[in-house]
Amino acid sequence: METKQATMRITGMTCAACANRIEKGLKRMDGVEEANVNFALERATVTFHPEQVDAAALEQQIERLGYGTVKESVELQITGMTCAACANRIEKGLNKLPGVSRATVNFALETAHVEYASPELSVQDIQKKVEQLGYQASLKEDAQSEDNPREREIRAQKVKFVVSAILSFPLLWAMVDHFAWTSFIWSPDVFMNPWFQLALATPVQFWIGKQFYVGAYKALRNRSANMDVLVALGTSAAYFYSIYLTIQWLESPGHHAPEMYYETSAILITLIILGKLFEALAKGRTSEAIKTLMGLQAKTASIVRNGQEQVVPVEEVAVGDRVLVKPGEKVPVDGTVVEGQSSVDESMLTGESIPVEKKAGDAVIGATLNKNGSLTIEATKVGKETALAQIIKVVEEAQGSKAPIQRVADRISGVFVPIVVGIALVTFLIWFFVADPGHFAGALEKAIAVLVIACPCALGLATPTSIMAGSGRAAEAGILFRGGEHLESTHQIEAVILDKTGTVTKGQPELTDVRTEMNEIEFLQWVGAAEKLSEHPLAEAIVKGIQAKGIDLPAAEQFEAIPGFGIRAVVQGKPVLIGTRRLLQQENISFEQAAADMEAMELSGKTAMLAAIDGQYAGLVAVADTIKETSKEAIARLQQMGIQVIMITGDNQRTAESIAKQVGIDRVLAEVLPEGKAEEVKKLQAQGLKVAMVGDGINDAPALATADIGMAIGTGTDVAMEAADVTLMRGDLNSIPDAIRMSRKTMTNIKQNLFWALAYNSLGIPVAAVGLLAPWLAGAAMALSSVSVVLNALRLQRMRLS
Repeated sequence: METKQATMRITGMTCAACANRIEKGLKRMDGVEEANVNFALERATVTFHPEQVDAAALEQQIERLGYGTVKESVELQITGMTCAACANRIEKGLNKLPGVSRATVNFALETAHVEYASPELSVQDIQKKVEQLGYQASLKEDAQSEDNPREREIRAQKVKFVVSAILSFPLLWAMVDHFAWTSFIWSPDVFMNPWFQLALATPVQFWIGKQFYVGAYKALRNRSANMDVLVALGTSAAYFYSIYLTIQWLESPGHHAPEMYYETSAILITLIILGKLFEALAKGRTSEAIKTLMGLQAKTASIVRNGQEQVVPVEEVAVGDRVLVKPGEKVPVDGTVVEGQSSVDESMLTGESIPVEKKAGDAVIGATLNKNGSLTIEATKVGKETALAQIIKVVEEAQGSKAPIQRVADRISGVFVPIVVGIALVTFLIWFFVADPGHFAGALEKAIAVLVIACPCALGLATPTSIMAGSGRAAEAGILFRGGEHLESTHQIEAVILDKTGTVTKGQPELTDVRTEMNEIEFLQWVGAAEKLSEHPLAEAIVKGIQAKGIDLPAAEQFEAIPGFGIRAVVQGKPVLIGTRRLLQQENISFEQAAADMEAMELSGKTAMLAAIDGQYAGLVAVADTIKETSKEAIARLQQMGIQVIMITGDNQRTAESIAKQVGIDRVLAEVLPEGKAEEVKKLQAQGLKVAMVGDGINDAPALATADIGMAIGTGTDVAMEAADVTLMRGDLNSIPDAIRMSRKTMTNIKQNLFWALAYNSLGIPVAAVGLLAPWLAGAAMALSSVSVVLNALRLQRMRLS
């Protein structure tokens, strides 16, 4: 049965317990195969069977559980409508699109307003639907009418904090005035008046603190508990007990005003709001990698339609469009050059700082920078299909996925709140009946401190923030983890199997040696002219190497390929033979003087070819698949990390060992067919080793899938290789030790966060229970614990990689 995946942004979550509840609620639905809710990203990713359930039903379930979903909206200008029936037709058509929650079409203004879930749908999909209905839709200026939800949240929390702080300050002043060591501080009498304190505390409790009551109600209605329950219980106890004291004072107005606890609830709420503000600001920084990647995209494109050049938003470019890219502009979409010549900076994808020359027929990638010439390209991939969009998708999925270690924290936080409420109740009873009999206010204060200090926010943030920061930093270095589970398990790697061709080596043969007793330029002209008509990869390498020396090649008059032996050609009236020993032997041409050189070259892994001109031996040329400049360094780094490095190849043993020796690899598996590579991986796994397979993602797909971690060497366009757990976008093998190091650092960071979150709660609860922590101090500590966990995770973003 076919499955689909929907990703939804969720509002209203306050701690990991909320995420757990939504996750469980979604999993109970018929047709839902898997649900993963990320508290730090505020996102739910659901795999479901569209025949049984749809995205709208998933949203309704989330809303039934007491939370909201964020939708994007777009304003479109519609042309071609002739009457209100046209508007109705478009409206109905758009509302039927999967992912659209509401679409309204205004005939008078000729506009459409569409609210949709962005992962389900793109603006292009909406426009195509309008076009299918027989109309035209274009983006209005400033089409995205919705602000960034995180920015809205930050603005709202700022306003609440400022108002709450202003109202709470006189209450804090009055509280400080109670201490003996503050007797020198003057406090206005009105600050001590219970009515004045009630007037200040009430808006803080019920307007600023409304979000905690709403959250607690929703949680309890769904038979669970979260951070809001703890905050609502603690602050309500202090507030309503103070009202009770105020009523008592009213009955005996002559007495001095009693010690109230309005400041306890007000300051608690103020500090928790401040913590939420810091948390939102810090969590926003963990998504910097996604923002950076999105910032690479071109915003507009110059296209030629109906013979006219027009600038359109990049979302409106369609496959097959001719796109003009001027010097200094970004290439807007993936495509093929049809006219022009230029150099293109592809460093954002490949890490190579040297621009790549592009001419007609060459592929170009969206978001790369055109340096000096004008290009006309034909769009081949647009929107969600471009290489950059695929990269962003992989990073988003990794940041939104749940690492196995997080499930431990989820289980703990799921039972934490009910246990804490029980501990707070026991604390109150012990203080009221045993430790300080009859002193209700003191016992209540201790119970409130326990409730507040134990909020499990830090525990819920410990893992996802580290995963977000780690995978984001890795993406900036060209390392794409396909999920949090792969980022976690990569640190366990004990053995790395490297495919030779295209991984350790460049995968492209190059001319390496020339031996001749005649004039070298003249010799290479004869050889190049003969090889120029051959389609063999080795011939292409020879010709390319000769042309790179600036040598002009004459035209060959005749050409014949001799399979398995070499080539025969006629150049400037003279016969030319290039190929193996057997080819020259068949023609009775002696080449004894070249035997030693040829043997030495073959021992070093090169392919040597003999050349004869006009029936006489003339010299030899050698080509080899050269080693990448950084391979030796990267392999040394892996070995220093205690990782066993093995090279695997289909080449013969002698060539393989020569390459391995040059890069410092001791163990070689040669003459292994593509289907045999997976078997070699299994043999290592049978020895108890955690194995990573590194290959080009094409012939190596079975081995990549079999390994504990499959790493595909990508080229920027191969980002979405399904067989790999990790894609190394840059051909540099240093990405392998970088990926393992990033995984190790991320796991260390997660363990640090979990340790401090659990230690904080474990130590804080008994300290609060014995009366050594005032409720407002507990609130400050609780807020700071969440912020400290996020800031610790952000250290990963400063990690240096090669």
